[in-house]
Amino acid sequence: MTVSIVKADLDDGAHAAAFLSVLGAYALHPYGGGAPLRDDVRERLVPAMKALPNTLVLLAFDGDEAVGLANCLFGFSSFAARPTLNVHDLAVVEERRGQGIGRALLTEARNRARARDCVKMTLEVREPNTNARGLYASFGFDDSDERRTFFLENYLDR
Repeated sequence: MTVSIVKADLDDGAHAAAFLSVLGAYALHPYGGGAPLRDDVRERLVPAMKALPNTLVLLAFDGDEAVGLANCLFGFSSFAARPTLNVHDLAVVEERRGQGIGRALLTEARNRARARDCVKMTLEVREPNTNARGLYASFGFDDSDERRTFFLENYLDR
């Protein structure tokens, strides 16, 4: 297996289609919501991502086949006065999980975060997702702090 990790060019139709394909497959999984991306979301997603100046989308390809993605957003730490990188979505197509693709995507995200002088990377993971939590722990993400952080949501259009 030779998987390449590339920064997505969402102006490239093949990259945009790969992004939607992998994210759509992830959306079907219970950890991704368990439902297909709505048609209106699929139509708006690529243009909206392209309009944001702080995005980093990484795609994993095995040949021409898209097998994973890391959808990241640069932010800022006021306590460190330096940028941060949030890995908002990390997805590997189901039949390719456990093959090091997620680790390769995280490694490339970390390399790009360091190149931008980010103070830290952040991500969220659902508690029952033990496989992802194991990967993240092996990568140095720590959830043992007594000051446990919770990711809370308030959907404004529901």
